[in-house]
Amino acid sequence: MSKQNTFILAINPGSTSTKVAVFENETKIFSRTIVHAAEDLQDFPEIPDQLGYRKTMILQALREGGIALEQITAFVGRGGGLNPCQGGTYLVQGLLLEHARTCHTARHPAALGAVLAHELAGEYGKKAYIVDPPDVDEFEPVARITGLKTVCRQSRFHALNQKEVGRRAAADLGKAYEEINLVIVHMGGGISVTAHKQGKAVDSTDTINGDGPMAPTRAGQLPAADLAALCYSGRYTEREIGQLIVKNGGLVDHLGTSDVLEVKERIQQEDARAALIYEALAYQIGKAVGAYAAVLHGEVAAVVLTGGIARDQDLVGRISEMVRYIGPVMVYPGEFEMEALANGVLRVLAGQEQAKEYDGIPPWNGFKVQEESL
Repeated sequence: MSKQNTFILAINPGSTSTKVAVFENETKIFSRTIVHAAEDLQDFPEIPDQLGYRKTMILQALREGGIALEQITAFVGRGGGLNPCQGGTYLVQGLLLEHARTCHTARHPAALGAVLAHELAGEYGKKAYIVDPPDVDEFEPVARITGLKTVCRQSRFHALNQKEVGRRAAADLGKAYEEINLVIVHMGGGISVTAHKQGKAVDSTDTINGDGPMAPTRAGQLPAADLAALCYSGRYTEREIGQLIVKNGGLVDHLGTSDVLEVKERIQQEDARAALIYEALAYQIGKAVGAYAAVLHGEVAAVVLTGGIARDQDLVGRISEMVRYIGPVMVYPGEFEMEALANGVLRVLAGQEQAKEYDGIPPWNGFKVQEESL
């Protein structure tokens, strides 16, 4: 490893795997996905209990890859478990570290990324960061309002990948992400459609709690009265309703699979129902793009499609036919989370951005914020 270059170690813990990558400047020079067997994870009653196990597996993978941690310039982890916060690159310290250690707001392994990065950085006298955590909330106040005063819309979208792809699209347009408006669609097991206004994600479909287009595993937006009737029908428990919304809805409920390739195979075999549901998937995504273009008053530099399903040229083509009147459609298939983590730190080290300090104060506190300002 050359001393004059910058080396970033990125750590991204998931439910059943931990992704690790090393970047020399912007170039990925090492990448490994460590798969965790279900029986191994069963030994840990709580998410924070997995810390030592995952750290051991990471160190083993790095040794096998010939990576010397002494040469790492900075460490970065996937964030999570925090109170809602602005997007950006954050130093892992103080309250952020405490909230990550305890999975303060969400019990997901992603929160361990900050803790793992902090522990490794501390051993080598370096700094640890997180970038655009799942807790990013940049909504404008009007976007939070629903027809019930006790229910506010919340920011839940694919923040890390969307913001990275937004920067890439802006660069390809010869602009900065902070200068333009984009509608970005992440299409994976869940689908999020987001209005990005000059570097801020000001409104988005809720990819967790049921909103926007249906997805391979998620129901998306449903008629409220019909959903309420299901809840009180006696056919489902509360947990089963929750699973229908976020795990067993969408393509899974309609067709028994979350695999878009399998759906297309059925279409080729003249399965009319599969063809209709596939058409509905594209239709609902395009419809949502139109809604979020309206959020931006139609001033949209591009519609950007990303995520694993963006590899499906047929689906992309159907969506493009619906939304190309808004602006050019730019496609970035797959996800760029590891690159996003490294690039966020590189921007800080290059002086292009200043690392943020997490204060744990949510940007929205219901109507209390407005009432106090009156």
